[in-house]
Amino acid sequence: MPRPRRPASRRPALRARRPAPSTVGRAKPVVLRGRPRARRWEDDLVSLHHGDALDLYASWPAPAAIVSDGAYGVLGFDGDTSDHLDVPAWYEPHAAAWARAATPATTLWFWNSEIGWAAAHPVLERHGWRYVACNVWNKGRGHVAGNVNTGSIRRFPVVTEVCVQYVRAPVAPDGAPLKAWLLSEWRRTGLPLREANAACGVKDAAVRKYLDQSHLWYFPPPEAMARLAAHANAHGRPEGRPYFALDGAPATAEAWAAMRARFRCPFGVTNVWDRAPVAGPERVRAPGGRAVHLNQKPLDLLERIIQASTDPGEVVWEPFGGLFTAALAARRLGRRAFAAELDPTYFRFGVARAAGTPLRSRGG
Repeated sequence: MPRPRRPASRRPALRARRPAPSTVGRAKPVVLRGRPRARRWEDDLVSLHHGDALDLYASWPAPAAIVSDGAYGVLGFDGDTSDHLDVPAWYEPHAAAWARAATPATTLWFWNSEIGWAAAHPVLERHGWRYVACNVWNKGRGHVAGNVNTGSIRRFPVVTEVCVQYVRAPVAPDGAPLKAWLLSEWRRTGLPLREANAACGVKDAAVRKYLDQSHLWYFPPPEAMARLAAHANAHGRPEGRPYFALDGAPATAEAWAAMRARFRCPFGVTNVWDRAPVAGPERVRAPGGRAVHLNQKPLDLLERIIQASTDPGEVVWEPFGGLFTAALAARRLGRRAFAAELDPTYFRFGVARAAGTPLRSRGG
């Protein structure tokens, strides 16, 4: 029997998507007259584009890391949302495009305010981005320097941002959950479950961790996976071979390592990054001394996350480039970077920064 329709007066109203608001008239620190002479600047390692990243993703090679520093919901740039409520819709097409281009080894580093990230998180999860950890950039009390009226804002002064680490949800070549595929492949061999321990050269970790189906499941180390695959193909039922196949061949240590994102943590580093805002020579300024971008990211923090999640020669995406800090950090580390920026002033200053030729034009 069909369910009765609710009266129109009781149906939830659909929220119409509003056009992105504009910062025109909000007195940006620096605005350059005119347009960029060229829409792309590149060297051996970086390719910087003046345009919408959504129009460029298809032409960029697959990323090992994506550094996102887009809408915060604070009307901080032309097209940013005016509050966190519209942040999910703003990121939806980007999250979908990132998912299409990602490999199992891709890491997403999502910079935002706490509430902006909270609003965007369900969108990222819906497109297969799995939360790993929230890193907090603590800019210190000097960031507000007593210029906050807590009686008016009625909260503690905010001196932090977050940089949230996401990876792709692990899936098998056939699209099944990876841990289910591992157990299914071993069972296809016809070998006793306990024999997986001997195959991996461990006492009980293969059965207790690698083939477990609970929350205790553990991604097999590459060397253990190679041994598991070799044993299965040498001793399993001949008619079922190959077992644990990736791209038609039994998994090797190298191929298995590419099935998840890399991560390296320098000794002593935690998820709280105490680092003052960018100042001194690193700060990009217009002639006359005004800071070009009010939220310029520190090169060292960008180098930290890129080095932690990529290898030399791999590709880093920076879809919301600003002054292209992530692209420049990638270049310094020997990675290839592809970045986009819509704002013509930021693009021109970012290109000048990358080229090492400061702009002489005055802001208007």
